[in-house]
Amino acid sequence: MSSPTLLVLAAGMGSRYGGLKQLDPVGPQGETLLDYSVHDAIRAGFARVVFLIRRDIEKEFREKVGARYDGKVAVGYAFQELNDLPGGFAPPAGRTKPWGTAHAVWCARDVVTDSFAAINADDFYGAPTFRVMGDFLRDTEADARPAHFAMAAFRLGRTLSEHGTVARGICEVGPGGLLRNIEELTDIARQSGGEIASSGRVLAEETPVSMNFWGFNPQVFLLLEKELLRFLAVHGGSDKAECYLPSAVTGMVESGEAQVRALLTASDWFGVTYREDREHVVRSLAALAAGGDYES
Repeated sequence: MSSPTLLVLAAGMGSRYGGLKQLDPVGPQGETLLDYSVHDAIRAGFARVVFLIRRDIEKEFREKVGARYDGKVAVGYAFQELNDLPGGFAPPAGRTKPWGTAHAVWCARDVVTDSFAAINADDFYGAPTFRVMGDFLRDTEADARPAHFAMAAFRLGRTLSEHGTVARGICEVGPGGLLRNIEELTDIARQSGGEIASSGRVLAEETPVSMNFWGFNPQVFLLLEKELLRFLAVHGGSDKAECYLPSAVTGMVESGEAQVRALLTASDWFGVTYREDREHVVRSLAALAAGGDYES
């Protein structure tokens, strides 16, 4: 098997904060969260990084992001564009909102030709997560039928914010660790008594959740196209609706066209959902460096 590719979903960089402010230096030596992901992927045997971005941030992204990895790993680019749609669909007049993460991955179909992991640009997933996903991608037949994909499953209690509620994809996992369904819940928070709940529904600490870390092979592009066509048939005239990876992958599982293995990771997930989360991220990364997980 060839070494896998890392596909970084970065089309939202800039649009959420104005400029590429996700390049916040949070590590002990000024590292960004993206620096950790690329570093961990290289250590796990990933041979190439492809950044999925928008055309309007290409120049700034290449200069401020892509150039950081020159000489460290092969770098490529793909572009999420509103008018890049299957089946002759065209975006409605005035739409500016992206079509979602399922569409973003599909837009990389001409650039990514090997098995690959798809991740968010501004999340910390941890070295063990990249290792287990890299092993899965190398050991899995790329032409298996049904298609064999994977999702990194994090423990819910390790993905919360101390500063407000979060939305998470709650995973139903069946025999053999195969994903059955992903239920999107909002308003998840740890309560005063220590339990985790969403709108009164108590959730177990160890509940597996999706944090948008996926393992695919090129079969996924045809399957995503089918899911996008179904989505566009209903929502193609909307100026806001988005097709997300969890719902698209659930559709593949329900149709029997894909099996998705939930790979439980022991890593903590870090991200800045709220401005106040930054301090926790900085402390956590400093502790990992002090413990020898990363060179300081």
